Amino acid sequence: MRESTPNKTINWGIIGLGNIANKFVQDLLTVENAKLYAVASRSLDKATEFAQKHKANIAYGSYEALAKNPNIDAVYIATPHVFHKENTLLCLENGIAVLCEKPLAMHVEEVEQMIAKAKEKKVLLMEALWTYFLPHYQLVLKEIANKTYGDVLKLEADFGFKSNHSKTTRVWDKSLGGGSLLDIGIYPIFAALSTLGKPKHIKAEATFADTEVDSSCDIEFNYDKNVTAILKSSFLEDTPTEANFYCENGMIKINTRFHGPTTVSITDLNGKEKTIDFNCKTIGYNYEIEHFNNLLRAQKTESDIMTFAFSKQLIKTLDDVRNLINLHY
Repeated sequence: MRESTPNKTINWGIIGLGNIANKFVQDLLTVENAKLYAVASRSLDKATEFAQKHKANIAYGSYEALAKNPNIDAVYIATPHVFHKENTLLCLENGIAVLCEKPLAMHVEEVEQMIAKAKEKKVLLMEALWTYFLPHYQLVLKEIANKTYGDVLKLEADFGFKSNHSKTTRVWDKSLGGGSLLDIGIYPIFAALSTLGKPKHIKAEATFADTEVDSSCDIEFNYDKNVTAILKSSFLEDTPTEANFYCENGMIKINTRFHGPTTVSITDLNGKEKTIDFNCKTIGYNYEIEHFNNLLRAQKTESDIMTFAFSKQLIKTLDDVRNLINLHY
C-alpha cells in the first residue's frame, strides 16, 4: 500500500458513471482532503462529460487506463453487479484501494476471490454498503447491542417501490444481475444480519418478471428463542421502507428509507415516543467515504465495520435466498 499521512489528500477514481456514481461524487466533494482525480467509462464521451460536470482531472475511455494511473489512491466501483469482481481485481492488481458497490459480487466464490487478492496484494478492499456508516444506523446498532430496550424479539424490514424502469434496463436484466433481491433486498437482509446475526433457518418465496429475475421477494429468518425477521423487497409496489425492531421493553423504528439518512423513533412500554433527527446535510455517502479514507491513511487493509467476514456472510445469505427461490444467474 502507498505511504500515507494523517492529512493526506486521497485521490479518487470512479469506474462506472451511472446514477449512483453521480450521487457518490456529490458527497465525495464535501469530504475534507479528498479529491475526484479521474473517472472512467467504456465511452470516452460519457467519461469526459462526467469529468467536466464534477471537475475531475482526467477522463478515461477504459477502466484499464484508469487502473494504471499511479496517482490514484482509491477507486469507487459503480458498475453493474456482474462486473464487480473483474473491475475490483483489475484495481487491486495495480495496487489501488477499492470501495466496491454492494453487492460485492454475484456469489460467495467471487467475493472470496476478491478478498484473497486484496490480502495477497496487501491493498484495502471494502464493500460500499453505506447504511452501516450512517449516524442513525450506528445509534440503532449501539442501542441493540447495549440491550437498552431489552432483546430484539422481532424485526420487520422492507424496501419496495413501483419500478418505472424499462425492462431493458439493468434492474430487470438477468445478464447484469438484475432483480429486487440483489438490488434492494440486500438492505433488509443487511439489517437482520447486522443486528440479529446469522439465522438458524430461512424461508423465502418470490414473484418473477418475464426477464426471469425476481420482481419481489418475501423472506423470513428464524432464530433461537422464537426471534424472527420478516423481510421484503419489491419492484411492484411502494412499501413503507422502514425497519422496525420490536424489543422486550419498547420498539425502535428506523423511519422511511431506513437504508439512507433518516430519523429514528423509539417508543417505550408506556407508549411514550421520541424521535431523533440526525440533521444529515448530504446524500449520506460521505460517511463511508470518510471511514474508507481514514483506513487508507492508517494503512489498513480491511474495515473494522464492514469486515471481510461480514461481506462473506452477507453474500452467502443472498446465495441461500436465491437458491430457495430458484434464481440462478
